Amino acid sequence: MRALPVGDRALLVEVSTDEEAQALHADLLRRRAEGSLSVREIVPAARTVLLDGLDDPAGLATRLTTSELPPAPARAQEAVEIPVRYDGPDLAAVAGHWDVSPQEVARIHTAAEFRVAFCGFAPGFGYLTGLPARYGVPRHATPRTTVPAGSVGLAGPYTGVYPRSSPGGWQLIGTTDAVLWDHARVPAALLSPGTPVRFVPVES
Repeated sequence: MRALPVGDRALLVEVSTDEEAQALHADLLRRRAEGSLSVREIVPAARTVLLDGLDDPAGLATRLTTSELPPAPARAQEAVEIPVRYDGPDLAAVAGHWDVSPQEVARIHTAAEFRVAFCGFAPGFGYLTGLPARYGVPRHATPRTTVPAGSVGLAGPYTGVYPRSSPGGWQLIGTTDAVLWDHARVPAALLSPGTPVRFVPVES
């Protein structure tokens, strides 16, 4: 673990894996809830966690880098279920990557237990981990200029759902009617870091 200063009141903490980043994020949230950590924002990413609004960033950096990172605790939160039609234009290509049938892609994907590792790219877009490493797939060499809202895609170790129409290079395996970002909803984002997620197959 390495802690780097960011300005006068922030730290960027680097770890080795996305699992460690999720564990660190969960531990920092716990400390803040208990009152043992005073911080304004805790923002996870793939292998980093940014802490902003610290009173003593240097002291916290020392404590973090000299302590052992606890495993991520099991969450009691109920999984968000996202209904998916496995009808994406890249379903056959992903089946080829995995050396299975398109129907088996859907079965494998819906059997996985996902968790939001971090959010980014667009409001409401969560990077979900949960597929075994052997099911990682490459992004398209040339991104599509338009990916429809509700598209369910794979890229590297992640699954994601496009909250709005945008360019994108992920392998699209399905579509959903779930609303990932709604200004009228509180909170606006359906998914947040740490949220467990299940994909549920529905008929096209």
